Amino acid sequence: MDSSAEAAALLEAGDGRAKELRHLGLRTAHNMSSSSLRKKSDTSLVRKVPCAALRPFLSTLQEVLLGTKLFVLFPAVGLAVLARYMHFGQVWLFVLSLIGLIPLAERLSFLTEQIAFYTGPTVGGLLNATFGNVTEVIIALFALSEGKITVVKCSLLGSILSNLLLVLGTSLFFGGIANLGSEQPYDKKQADVSTGLLILGLLCNSMPLMLRYAVSAGEHAVSSEDAGLMLSRACSVVMILAYAAYLYFQLKTHRQLFEPQEVEDDGEDLATEDEAVLGFSCAMIWLAIMTVMTAVLSEYVVSTIEAASKSWELSVSFISIILIPIVGNAAEHAGAVIFAFKNKLDITLGVSLGSATQISMFVVPLSVLVAWVMGVPMDLDLNLLETGSLFLAILMTSFTLQDGSSHYLKGLLLLLCYAVIGACFFVLKQRSSDGDNMNLSSRSA
Repeated sequence: MDSSAEAAALLEAGDGRAKELRHLGLRTAHNMSSSSLRKKSDTSLVRKVPCAALRPFLSTLQEVLLGTKLFVLFPAVGLAVLARYMHFGQVWLFVLSLIGLIPLAERLSFLTEQIAFYTGPTVGGLLNATFGNVTEVIIALFALSEGKITVVKCSLLGSILSNLLLVLGTSLFFGGIANLGSEQPYDKKQADVSTGLLILGLLCNSMPLMLRYAVSAGEHAVSSEDAGLMLSRACSVVMILAYAAYLYFQLKTHRQLFEPQEVEDDGEDLATEDEAVLGFSCAMIWLAIMTVMTAVLSEYVVSTIEAASKSWELSVSFISIILIPIVGNAAEHAGAVIFAFKNKLDITLGVSLGSATQISMFVVPLSVLVAWVMGVPMDLDLNLLETGSLFLAILMTSFTLQDGSSHYLKGLLLLLCYAVIGACFFVLKQRSSDGDNMNLSSRSA
């Protein structure tokens, strides 16, 4: 009797803690977007296991691997590893690795949220900021280690363009179609903060490009040949400082601007998020496992991208800017569209703009600084075509979000912009196989 009362008291305390964290804004738009792809686990089969010692392990395994609607894609992870060691072919390895990254990205979001239940809203917010785009970070690190600067720049640029035009455009378009008879409002203040940071990131990306053209035209002179590289590293420090200020703004002083809307239960088989379903140590162990698996598949993607490019007769730029971001962030993107259907545009904007801001102001400058440590001369110069595409994407997004309400035509315009940019990179010719190595040697000379 006493044990039952104690268990009930602990459960009630846990529920109170969960509600308190929820009230403090622990759950971000990224969390709620990913949660739309989760489902309740049926524990009836686990309870029938004769060995009681195995039940906790099997229950955890079921929660981690089967607690998502994307569990059908998990076999691609094992098939990718099998393809690597059985020599199925580099193109198959590339495709299977991309598919395997989809459920891994969603599970990383789930595990980060589970840990945040025990660490509190501030640390949980920092964890979300760190692991929100961990796939892009890992791919960038592996590409840098192999000197593939073009892959790093194009994949990160593609993630920004994908979030601003494809994800937001698809969400606004289908959300507008599904809610033709009702207004689709959203918090304009949150959009203003994100677009302001994106413009600052665009400025930092544009300065090395403008410096290079000004020097080549003879209008100005520089003290050394590495002036553009030094400028990029200085701008990267500024960008990370700005992102740190943004996190303080988001997690401390103006938390209310970024609190996602509560979503009513619509009767679907969705997992409840009012309490943690995994213990702290268990969640940490699984987070480490999923991160290692993500790193393995990311390394496969980086090492086979040239083979896929030659086989499909597509440029590395097109694959890095269009294909990798679409597949790598498919789970998060699907969640954003689902909430747009439910007329919850604040969550959709939090996903698309938040992810684009994180990549632009954190992942990109972090890659430059890490490359500096590694001795790789990566700068912020994305070249004219890439920088122009980024400028027009941010400009179009800023104009689209300036009035605080949405309709399907806005989404259609964003999608058409993405289609035009994608067509532009599609017609680009294949880069030479040693293009990155030539770039490295010319800059280091």
